[in-house]
Amino acid sequence: MTTADVTVRGAGIFGLSVAWACARRGAKVRVIDPHGPGAGASGGIVGALAPHVPENWNDKKAFQFDSLIMAEAFWAEVASVSGLSPGYARTGRVQPVTEAAALKLARDREISAGRLWQGKAAWRVEPARGDWCPHSPTGHVIHDTLSARLHPRRACHALAAALRATGAEVLCDGPDEGRVLWATGVAGLEALNTGHPRLVGSGMKGQAALLDLDARDRPQLFADGLHIVPHADGTTAVGSTSERYHDDPASTDDQLDAVIARAVAAVPALASARVIDRWAGIRPRARSRAPMLGAHPRHAGQFIANGGFKIGFGMAPKVAEVMADLMLDGRDAIPDGFRPEASL
Repeated sequence: MTTADVTVRGAGIFGLSVAWACARRGAKVRVIDPHGPGAGASGGIVGALAPHVPENWNDKKAFQFDSLIMAEAFWAEVASVSGLSPGYARTGRVQPVTEAAALKLARDREISAGRLWQGKAAWRVEPARGDWCPHSPTGHVIHDTLSARLHPRRACHALAAALRATGAEVLCDGPDEGRVLWATGVAGLEALNTGHPRLVGSGMKGQAALLDLDARDRPQLFADGLHIVPHADGTTAVGSTSERYHDDPASTDDQLDAVIARAVAAVPALASARVIDRWAGIRPRARSRAPMLGAHPRHAGQFIANGGFKIGFGMAPKVAEVMADLMLDGRDAIPDGFRPEASL
């Protein structure tokens, strides 16, 4: 077996993306995951790549903005090399404005987005119209052009295929060689919790559904706290729950039924759509709620990329870049709030 320059433990979105960035720079890469690519939280079905609001700008929001802008080229290259579609498209997002105070705030954010988003995307307040528009008590919606969508499970498989096409290994088992990255999701956070005086991170269950409704050219919606995401394959995803306590991490239940009912109430066009898949999984959440990136706090000389709760796919292109910089070149451009110390 060829000696690896980089070993990545974990084939979720962070592990695969960092592996891809390292492979593109000429490193010999090995990815190890006993369950295969996208088997955990990254194998979901929603795939909403949406920004934080354009105000109170900080390192986290700037990092996310850079990553969302990088995403189109990142996923286009993955698709080209792998021959598989991750389902990426920057189709934007529409969300209702529910009250007068929120409408004023939305208009203020429209102005700040013009400055903070550098003319690369827009945040606009528009009249609510059309059958794909959720009900809005104020008669207005926010339409941002920065949000994008992809199909998480397919994106992970496309990344794995792209890695193999460049000569990387994607294995169920193998030794650590070269620089080692731990991107092991909830299991990795639980290992850090052991013996630590406070909680470093935990798992949060999410449930989502896939509906047989073709709205592939429509924007994603955010209404009543739910993401409604039309996919390129002619399906539409709705989700998700955020459950701290649960009995079965892999089962769906009446909480998902309630999510579907809320989605239909917000967007009546969903009413006749058939549910074709129900998904549940545990998503890693670091105590800081930001990605945990940098030197591994337990494994000297090794690295960690974990804890991208709900924003992992949107953050992945930039996470891949800064971790490859650190691991291959020793160049550290990780924001302070993303360092493991922020959750320890």
